[in-house]
Amino acid sequence: MTHRDSTGPVIGLKLVTLLFTLSPELLFLGAGLKLKENGYDGLLVAINPRVPEDLKLITNIKEMITEASFYLFNATKRRVFFRNVQILVPATWTAHNYSRVRQESYDKANVIVAEQSEEHGDDPYTLQHRGCGQEGKYIHFTPSFLLNDELAAGYGARGRVFVHEWAHLRWGVFDEYNNDKPLYVNGRNEIQVTRCSSDITGVFVCEKGLCPHEDCIISKFFREGCTFLYNSTQNATGSIMFMQSLPSVVEFCNESTHNQEAPNLQNQVCSLRSTWDVITASSDLNHSLPVHGVGLPAPPTFSLLQARDRVVCLVLDVSRKMAEGDRLLRLQQAAELYLMQVVEAHTFVGIVTFDSKGEIRASLQQINSDDDRKLLVSYLPTAVSTDAETNICAGVKKGFEVVEERNGRAEGSVLILVTSGVDEHIANCLLTSMNSGSTIHSVALGSSAARKVGELSRLTGGLKFFIPDKFTSNGMTEAFVRISSGTGDIFQQSLQLESECKTVQPQHQLADTMTVDSAVGNDTLFLVTWQTGGPPEIALLDPSGRKYNTGDFIINLAFRTASLKIPGTAKHGHWTYTLNNTHHSPQALKVTVASRASSLAMSPATVEAFVERDSTYFPQPVIIYANVRKGMHPILNATVVATVEPEAGDPVVLQLLDEGAGADVIRNDGIYSR
Repeated sequence: MTHRDSTGPVIGLKLVTLLFTLSPELLFLGAGLKLKENGYDGLLVAINPRVPEDLKLITNIKEMITEASFYLFNATKRRVFFRNVQILVPATWTAHNYSRVRQESYDKANVIVAEQSEEHGDDPYTLQHRGCGQEGKYIHFTPSFLLNDELAAGYGARGRVFVHEWAHLRWGVFDEYNNDKPLYVNGRNEIQVTRCSSDITGVFVCEKGLCPHEDCIISKFFREGCTFLYNSTQNATGSIMFMQSLPSVVEFCNESTHNQEAPNLQNQVCSLRSTWDVITASSDLNHSLPVHGVGLPAPPTFSLLQARDRVVCLVLDVSRKMAEGDRLLRLQQAAELYLMQVVEAHTFVGIVTFDSKGEIRASLQQINSDDDRKLLVSYLPTAVSTDAETNICAGVKKGFEVVEERNGRAEGSVLILVTSGVDEHIANCLLTSMNSGSTIHSVALGSSAARKVGELSRLTGGLKFFIPDKFTSNGMTEAFVRISSGTGDIFQQSLQLESECKTVQPQHQLADTMTVDSAVGNDTLFLVTWQTGGPPEIALLDPSGRKYNTGDFIINLAFRTASLKIPGTAKHGHWTYTLNNTHHSPQALKVTVASRASSLAMSPATVEAFVERDSTYFPQPVIIYANVRKGMHPILNATVVATVEPEAGDPVVLQLLDEGAGADVIRNDGIYSR
C-alpha cells in the first residue's frame, strides 16, 4: 500500500509532511513477465472494461512507468528496469490501430486500472496474499489516481508510487509504516515514530501546536491528538517502502539503516529483515549484475493491445478411453452447461473431436440466441470411437484450423482441451501451440491422462484441471464454469451459485436450499444431471412459493440433463430444490445453478480459488487460497470451505481463514487461505 502525505506550514518549518497511512491489499503475477539482461519484458497493464475511454489515461500510464523505470534502476543499484510494457485497452474503446492480443487478458495482468474500492478509495495498493519474498497477484490503480494530478500529488511522483507497489508485487516486501501504531516505545523507553529509516526527521505536534515528544505519552499510553510531522527536507535516503514521496528517498532500507524495532508489517512478516535484504535474495537480483557505466537505460517501449472477437473451440477426446468411468457422459453434461450458459453472448464457438486423428464437428458459429446455443449442443459427441489411440496434437491442430476461420490466425483465441488418453507424442505440438497466440485450457480425466497436457496450458497461459474418475465429483462441471472470457467484466460473466452432488438411494432425496441475492438473478439456469435411466422427480420452489416440477425442465435424455432457465430476473431469496431418485439403484444426482449480475449498479460477490502449485512435496505444503470479493471490495467474516478431491480416496474438506495467522498473511483482506 502506498504512503500518502499531506503538507502544510508548521511553526519554524517551511514545509512538513503529515503521516497518513493506508491499509494493504492483494495481487498475483501473470506468466508473461520475464527478466532478461536486466530488463523486464512483458509487463502487462490492463484497463477494466468498465473504465470510460480516455486516451489521457494511456499517456499517464506511459509517463508513470517510464519515470518508474529510471527510479527503479537507481534504487536497485543499476540492476533492473522496465524494457517493454503492454497496455491492454478495453474492447469497448474506439479502435486507434491497437494491436491484436495474443495470450494477454485482463485476468493475467500485473497491473490493473479499475474502479476504486470502498476500503481504499483511490489509494494505490497491491493484492499481496503470500509470505515474505513471495510474489503477489496484481497492483491496482484507479482512473482518478492516474488522471487527477492534484489527487496524485499527495503520494509523490506517480513513478515513485509505482516502484513502491512493484516491490510489493514482485519481491514480496511489506510496508514500513503502521497506521494502527504510528508511535511506539523503543528498548530505551523512548517514544519513536514507526518509520524506516530512523534517520527521517520531523516534529511532534499536539492539539495546540509543537510539543516535546515526552508530552505524547501518558502512563505508557499515547496522548490522543498527538502526531508526528515529517520535514520536507531530509538527508535520509531510505526507505521507498516507508515514504517514497520524500525527495531524498531513493533507496530501500538496508542492513545498516533498517529499523528492527518498528512495529510494521515488514518486520512482522519478514522476521525483522530489511527490505533490501529480501529484494537482493530474490531470483531477479541474484541473476542480475549491475549494468556497467553511468548512463540510464533506454526508456521502456509500449505496445497497445485490444481484444477483438471472442473465439473459442472445444477440442474433445472421443478415443476408447473416454468410455471408462462415465467420462463421456460427464463431458457431455459439462459441455452442455458451458454452451448453454457459461460462454458469453456474441462469442464465436467451434467444436473438434479427436482420437488418432482430428475431426471438425462444428465450424465457428456466433452465439446470438438460445437457438444458437442449442445448435452447438447438438454437435457435441454422442459416442466414443473404437480407436484406442489418442493423438492430442491432431485435435489441437484441428482446433487451430477452426479458430483461424475467423481472422486467418489463432491469436487471441481459446482452445478448451479435454482428454483422458495417453499420448507420448504431445511434445510435437508444444512449440506450435506456444507460438500460436492461442490460450489452451486443459482438462485431464483419470489417472492415465497425459501428464504433459498441462504443459500446453502452462506454455500458453491457460488453466489446467485434473478430474478424478468419480461420478460423485462435480469437478468437470466446475472446470468448465471456471473458464471465463478473462475480460474482467464481471457483469457479463456467468457466476456459479450452487454446486451439489450426492449419491442417493432409491426413493430417497437430495434436498437443499440455496440463495439468490439481490446482486444476481439475470439469465439464471438450474441444471440437474443424473447417472442412469430417466430424470429424477424434480421439485423447485422459489422465494414467493411458486413451484417448478420436472415437466417445467427441458430434458436431454442422451446427456441425462434437465435444465430450467428462469425468465427475466430470478426472485431474490431462498430457493429450495428436491430431487427424488426414482431409479431402482443408487445413483449420483447433481445440481448446478448459475446466474449473471442483475444490474450494473451492484457488483456480485465472487470467489476465485487458486493454489501456488499443483503438487506437494516435503516439507513444502500446497496452500489453498480463495479471493472473496464484491467488485473490488473484500468480503470479510465469510465462511469459506474448500473441498479437495484427491486422485484416490475421499474428498478432504478444509475451512479457509482470513485471520492473519498460519498460511494467511494479512488479516481481513478478503483472501482466505489454509
